Amino acid sequence: MIIGGTLARYLSIRFAKTILATFAGVFVLIFTVDLVETLRRSGDTAGATGLLMAWLSFLHTPTVAEQALPFAVLFGAMIAFLGLSRKLELVVARAAGVSVWQFLTPPLAVVLVIGIVSVALYNPLSAAMKQQADAIEAKLFGAGGQTRGAAGLWLRQKSVDGQAIVHAEGVAGHGATLSRVTVFAFDMEGRFVERVDAAGAELHDGFWRLEQANVVTPGFETESVATYLLATTLTVGEVSQAYIAPETVPFWGLSPLAAQIERAGLDATGYRLRYQVLIARPLMLMAMVLVAASFSLRFFRMGGVGIMVSGGVAAGFVLYVATKLVSDLGSAGFVSTPVAGWSPAVVGCLFGVLVLLHQEDG
Repeated sequence: MIIGGTLARYLSIRFAKTILATFAGVFVLIFTVDLVETLRRSGDTAGATGLLMAWLSFLHTPTVAEQALPFAVLFGAMIAFLGLSRKLELVVARAAGVSVWQFLTPPLAVVLVIGIVSVALYNPLSAAMKQQADAIEAKLFGAGGQTRGAAGLWLRQKSVDGQAIVHAEGVAGHGATLSRVTVFAFDMEGRFVERVDAAGAELHDGFWRLEQANVVTPGFETESVATYLLATTLTVGEVSQAYIAPETVPFWGLSPLAAQIERAGLDATGYRLRYQVLIARPLMLMAMVLVAASFSLRFFRMGGVGIMVSGGVAAGFVLYVATKLVSDLGSAGFVSTPVAGWSPAVVGCLFGVLVLLHQEDG
């Protein structure tokens, strides 16, 4: 029996409303928490009005909410399935000869569309809002520079003098100015030449200008110089791209940016991985629906609903932890980026299908 158009439209609308309402609730919750934290941070900062802080929190929220989208789909699907079961609509559909696979086709189609829209439209919008929020914070709080986490900024460059690894604890001027810089210089054959520690560095056309530098050369005493020039082929744009978090780059710009970074001799694994994760998102959302169905299609009168719902939540959490673990392995280079990006979604789908097959066919 092929599921009728009326029933398909009903299920599609029902699931779309529930999932979008769940996501909206998550969005509001994240906005509220971020607003409280932003107000706490602002304190007595000049110009930090309540309206501006609310706008800043609103700009922050889409990026964080995007990370919670799979859970919104999981909980929304579970709520929708349980609602259909509680009102005996699921019983009627089963009595009419509708199999679980026919019943799941409309929800899967809905989340497929949601996944595509979230990648093609929502992600670029949230990335643009995050960049605007960063610009407002830099101007408002006067940080004077940007850093890339506790590890700082790492660059690998090639020039006429050989290769060099540059580490900086702080970045400013969109990558044109570095602070607390360490350079490990190698010759064309890859042999270590010297180490340079400097208070700061400025990028000029074709070279870095390091100030207040200490030069350590094997076999010689440490030499202190006021200025040290290091040849480079990097541009300000390439340096700035090296410390832009992959999460703040829109989907449509990830692949070109990764290619540009690799041409500059830098590591683009994070951007490649982010691209694969976004492409796999529609399949991940479908996996969440299958997992939700595995733990939510039990009839209410059979009891044990609370245990099954708890099992669905636990399964979703395990899938999230597995996703983070595989992503970390991909970022470290232990697995390829396509495997790291797609394997959690594929495994989630296989798990849901396996459980449903066991429940339906024994």
